[in-house]
Amino acid sequence: MRVDDFDFELPRQLIAERPVSPRDASHLLHVGAGRLDDLTVRDLPGLLHPGDVMVFNDTRVIPARLFGRRGLAGVELTLHERLADSQWNAFARPAKKLKPGDAISFAEGFSATVTAKGEAGEVTLAFDRGGPELLAALEEFGRLPLPPYIRKGCADAADRADYQTVYAKAEGAVAAPTAGLHFTPELLAALDARGVRRVTVTLHVGAGTFLPVKVDDTRDHRMHRERGVVTPEAAEAINAAAGRVVAVGTTALRLLESAADEGGRVRPFDGATDIFITPGYRFRVVDSLMTNFHLPRSTLFMLVAAFSGLERMRAAYDHAKSHGYRFYSYGDACLLHRESL
Repeated sequence: MRVDDFDFELPRQLIAERPVSPRDASHLLHVGAGRLDDLTVRDLPGLLHPGDVMVFNDTRVIPARLFGRRGLAGVELTLHERLADSQWNAFARPAKKLKPGDAISFAEGFSATVTAKGEAGEVTLAFDRGGPELLAALEEFGRLPLPPYIRKGCADAADRADYQTVYAKAEGAVAAPTAGLHFTPELLAALDARGVRRVTVTLHVGAGTFLPVKVDDTRDHRMHRERGVVTPEAAEAINAAAGRVVAVGTTALRLLESAADEGGRVRPFDGATDIFITPGYRFRVVDSLMTNFHLPRSTLFMLVAAFSGLERMRAAYDHAKSHGYRFYSYGDACLLHRESL
């Protein structure tokens, strides 16, 4: 399909710079067949049924933006894919003069070496430490890589808490699974009381989620890999769902669809996925999707168009814009259902 098919105008004032408080006070647009209902996230339990299974991504965002020096030159790096305990792929700025063998210093006693150079500003780094020691160094010297449309990606102290789900656990994401930012302990308790089963999976969201689609045809776009885990226990719970499978966020959806076989059964999964979902994709597992409002021409808007239908999503986004909904990572949410349902 033409990427232009997924374009739309969005006034700058609708891009959320800060989240609302409390988190579950955000608006929720329920997109049903032939109707649009303006609600709040607190209303979510009433839209679900006992026996539904809600799947959450428990990845935790790490301070993956680093500022270092190669000799006298400054270098900005955003880690986006962990390859091993001490080895990451990263996007570098400026990348043009970096070459394999270059050493980059971030602080006294904390450095990395460029081991390979890819396309579009990507480099592979080998750090001087790995595992918990590297994560501790990132916490001390790294910054949270907010999306570029939020104050040019500059995080402050409040973002350390705001840009993290309340159930975040598995460290390794470069971006938050933003649909999950709306949940509070009270909302999770209300879902439990409703009889909705909660299951967690892990997809470490990469910085590639921020990259614009630069091709004219969706068939020419390459997704960056992201690492995910579906445990045997999570797969069993999802397969045993008495009701609908509801994904919290596009990250959870993409991981479930990556882990599913042709018959729609979720298998245990531990590996990388670069699944790219566009209209025409046959969904195997997920029945409903809670997600935020996405960028025009983005892979995420293509995904929701595949899930609920392009014309339905155009109408939903037009409604959201005219009713003052807030867009993107800190914005409002919508609840979608598979087009065939």
